[in-house]
Amino acid sequence: MSRKPALTCLALAAALALGVTAAPAGTARSAGDPGVTSTSILLGGTSPLSGPASAHAAVARGAEAYFRYVNATGGVHGRKIVYEVLDDASDPAQSAQATRRLVEQDRVFAVFNSFGSAQNLAVRDYLNAQKVPQLFVASGATTWGRDYAQYPYTTGFQPSSEAEGWVYGKYLARTAPGAKIAVLFQSDDDGRDLLGGLKKGIRRSRVKVVAAQPYEVTASDVGPQIAKLKSSGADTLAIFATPTFAREAYALADKLGWKPKRVIASAASSDADTMRLASASGSNRIVEGTVSIVFVKDPTDPSWKNDRAIRQYRLIMKRYAPGASIDDVDHVYGMAVAWTTVEALKRAGKDLTRASLLKAVDNLDAPGNPFLLPGIALKTAGADHYPIEQMLLRRWQKGSWKSFGGLWGYRVS
Repeated sequence: MSRKPALTCLALAAALALGVTAAPAGTARSAGDPGVTSTSILLGGTSPLSGPASAHAAVARGAEAYFRYVNATGGVHGRKIVYEVLDDASDPAQSAQATRRLVEQDRVFAVFNSFGSAQNLAVRDYLNAQKVPQLFVASGATTWGRDYAQYPYTTGFQPSSEAEGWVYGKYLARTAPGAKIAVLFQSDDDGRDLLGGLKKGIRRSRVKVVAAQPYEVTASDVGPQIAKLKSSGADTLAIFATPTFAREAYALADKLGWKPKRVIASAASSDADTMRLASASGSNRIVEGTVSIVFVKDPTDPSWKNDRAIRQYRLIMKRYAPGASIDDVDHVYGMAVAWTTVEALKRAGKDLTRASLLKAVDNLDAPGNPFLLPGIALKTAGADHYPIEQMLLRRWQKGSWKSFGGLWGYRVS
């Protein structure tokens, strides 16, 4: 498989920075599962290092920085984590090709936190057939938890998109009775689940979805969709899009003179640049009052300025990801999921196997993740395979996000 220069550099840099590019000569290999030696654990994943969703490469960068920090402090049961990231440019076909390389050539122990719904769906059957853990998928698609019995090697991480959409629906039903909502959504499981959750949240209320327009991640723009949504007469716009298209949606609505209330999916609001770049000449005129959700600590939120975990986050980023934006919430997300993975690896024991890892992941109760918001549980048990089911609402005010209210919880039925 040919790889793009950005991919080669990041994957190689990650391995070299960790001090491992392959198992050193003389290193004892495990007699069991691939990817585990006496000194290392090889994880792999795919990420949009290029293409329309490249802003989310920050997730892998944050995870890598945390793994390097853990390695510097002794690793996991004496083993260092090697994390290989391959570029898929948000293309499911490239995801499938890269994942096969990770499994068949590089012999990874587990595929970790690959990004995107369509990308992970493209490899789920394959990874489960190969009995390779598809660990903590970076997607809110409801299928990861709902279809666990059929795909026991696959685990999600973040709140489901259905849950996120439901929170927006409940919030609007309580605060804007009679609202007419227009929805821009990505044409994938995440987007459809957000829309479905929103509709569940407004049941038995006077709030209505009056228009919904999908877009493809490969689209050149969302101009036609925004024009149709405006013509619906909606007074509220739900932007369920990735950062690039979310910024465009703000600008196009403003150009058309449309000034609806706005909610924006966390997939876009987590990018540090989304709101800043969407602002008109830095005035915040077109983004002021936007509502979103969050479940990790935001390093730009003044309330976390002196928080121990955020101070640690900043030190880790400064040392292991110099030059990267410390304000990007996706970096915190990456550290949160890396922390969870380290915890699962510890619980899997010194005699590490894929089976012992899955047992740890399937019975996870780890309330101490320092990068998650206080009070958010991180738990799987029995038929419940949604590790995180709580979140907090926040509003964009005068150039920054400010959380409000208490935790919202939703359990997918």
